[in-house]
Amino acid sequence: MHFLIALGILLIILYLYGIKNHKYWEKKGVPYVKPIPFFGTNFKVFMQRICISDQLCKYYEQFPNEKFVGAFIGDRIGLVLREPELIKRVMVTDFQYFHPRGVNPHKTVYEPLLKNLFTGDGDMWKLLRQRITPAFTSGKLKAMFPLIVERAERLQIIAATAAESHGEVDVRELMARFTTDFIGACGFGIDADTLNDEESTFRRLGKRIFTLTKRDGFVFMLKTIAPEIFKNLHMFAPEIEKTTVDLVTSIMQQRKYKHSGRNDFIDFLLELKGKGKIVGESVEKRNPDGTPKIVEMELDDMIMAAQVFIFFAAGFETSSSTTSYTLHQLAFHPEEQKKCQDQIDEVLSRHGGKLSYEAIKEMTYLDMIFKESMRMYPSLGILTRRCVQKYTFPGTNLTIDEDVLVCIPVHALHNDEKYFDEPEKFKPERFSPENIKNIPKYVYLPFGDGPRACIGERLGHMQSLAGLAALLSKFSVAPSKNTLRQPITDPTCTVVKSIKGGLPLSLVARKV
Repeated sequence: MHFLIALGILLIILYLYGIKNHKYWEKKGVPYVKPIPFFGTNFKVFMQRICISDQLCKYYEQFPNEKFVGAFIGDRIGLVLREPELIKRVMVTDFQYFHPRGVNPHKTVYEPLLKNLFTGDGDMWKLLRQRITPAFTSGKLKAMFPLIVERAERLQIIAATAAESHGEVDVRELMARFTTDFIGACGFGIDADTLNDEESTFRRLGKRIFTLTKRDGFVFMLKTIAPEIFKNLHMFAPEIEKTTVDLVTSIMQQRKYKHSGRNDFIDFLLELKGKGKIVGESVEKRNPDGTPKIVEMELDDMIMAAQVFIFFAAGFETSSSTTSYTLHQLAFHPEEQKKCQDQIDEVLSRHGGKLSYEAIKEMTYLDMIFKESMRMYPSLGILTRRCVQKYTFPGTNLTIDEDVLVCIPVHALHNDEKYFDEPEKFKPERFSPENIKNIPKYVYLPFGDGPRACIGERLGHMQSLAGLAALLSKFSVAPSKNTLRQPITDPTCTVVKSIKGGLPLSLVARKV
């Protein structure tokens, strides 16, 4: 009898814990999606039935006349923004209230690989951003371009072999191998040869990072529902962490922790480490007079490994996702494909038939096509920011509290007919010099915006255009027997959107 009473009390306590935040938006008079205990509004995401980006699109469409919509992500209170002016406030104008991304469920406890520039918050992010930004200057990017050209030429050879032997090629896998190969070279100084070997260590690691297993989904759910209880549980599987750390550590040891002359990302980090502690103004702490405190951070081996990890993971997945989707769209739009190829041919003819940094800059129609593809299917379909102190949105009666997670539904904004005429149609001309100025601010956000905009935007853009130009200069793409007109998003994908089952297309050699 006593056991049953104790069990009943325990169940009541658990239930109350599971609904403790669920009146938050009702009390504030904000329209919200009805939550369920423990899971909030994220049950289908936790069960891997829908990706978070597609779920936010549903919320966005469900409340077409609202500026914002309340949601509940496990234990966390979420707010989905629909109004560009409010998005600007969060990302730029009032950034000091929203500087953390809030990707890590716990505010202070980070597993090793999450101590990186993308998922790190607070002073960790501020100091890393300050120190790593020089790695992405125009001069550094230009110096990397020969590596891109070398991989692009390999891509042409592999594509030719694949087209001859199969006819149908999974361009998602092909472009993933191209970007992984390049990042292996410019990030690690290694000739990974992923283009020739799809089972290389780098390609296997890349696949595993973005393959959400049942174990990964379960851990993510636990950390989101009860972040304090499960703060020491690692989201990344042990094999991902061990492979990455061992790889980076072995390379640094081979170089005796000194600049090797390869000028890759690890060399850059070793150079930074040699400069001693990172010192800068705090984004979190203030002196009594209101000025920022001076803080410092040691760039140890684990933090360096975390930066290489995000350089690799974010670089290959986002670029391969967007370039393959671009090829998919061109397969169904032969006129635009022909126009793009004509310009590529004309530009290359003026540059001795060779890809170069300057040649890519002149391929303006390819750039328009790429931007339109990112509009239709952004690799990052959602951006997040965590509120650090009580904040009132200007022009509204809404005041939110510390720790509310603000969600920006990028995919939904990109496909809203309010901002883009006939958003379901592929129209590269939207991004012509004369038309791009008509796109409202803060509704096109493939790389984010503000102080936390993607640091690798120019590198990713340049690498993607080079891969596309190399392929389209030699081949045309067309639908194959297994091509779906409307690809299906993988419901298990997390931060980066990906297509279920790949993107099969026919590659046809051009006669030029």
